[in-house]
Amino acid sequence: MDSLKGAVNQIICDPHNAEILAVLKAARNGAVYGAKVRFPHALVMIFLFRSDTTRNKIRLIFKATRTHARNLASFALVYKASMLLLHHKNLSSKPREGRYDTFLAGLLGGYAVFGRGSQSSVNQQIVIYVFARVVLAVAKLSVQQPQDRGYGMGRVMIMPEGWKKGVAKNAWPVFAAVCWGAVMWLYRWHPETLQPSMRSSMKYM
Repeated sequence: MDSLKGAVNQIICDPHNAEILAVLKAARNGAVYGAKVRFPHALVMIFLFRSDTTRNKIRLIFKATRTHARNLASFALVYKASMLLLHHKNLSSKPREGRYDTFLAGLLGGYAVFGRGSQSSVNQQIVIYVFARVVLAVAKLSVQQPQDRGYGMGRVMIMPEGWKKGVAKNAWPVFAAVCWGAVMWLYRWHPETLQPSMRSSMKYM
């Protein structure tokens, strides 16, 4: 047993294995984070809004938790592995990150894990969550002056500086109002287009 522990420690401490271990660590962290996020959410939503036997409810909770954990672990694995390959795409030079490597790795991971196969409710929730954060981030970039890294599209938008400040100040209130107005209209006239969990929440309220 001691020899096995020594061999494992030697592998972990070897700097040549750092990149591969980072990929495995990312997958582990994705699984842990997915379980932590999904389990309490599924526990509350299923026990509050689903009419079923206790056994089936528990089964659904663990199924949702497993799906969320597996998908985040799979995405982290594909993303980190893709980044590793992209860093070493030029074998004649030192590993370096290209400007669009993160986008390409995320594109591949998103397609491989969330884009293919059945569109489960868990996958849809994850992708919609990411989409909402991307929209907000792009909205901020649209009025932000380029920083040291060169990002920010404030110089691209052709509008007076005062207008930019107005957009930055009022974008969130308008966004929130439009979202709630749209979801209430959809719930009233086209409820079948909303996710079951959203319909259950609306019906309960």
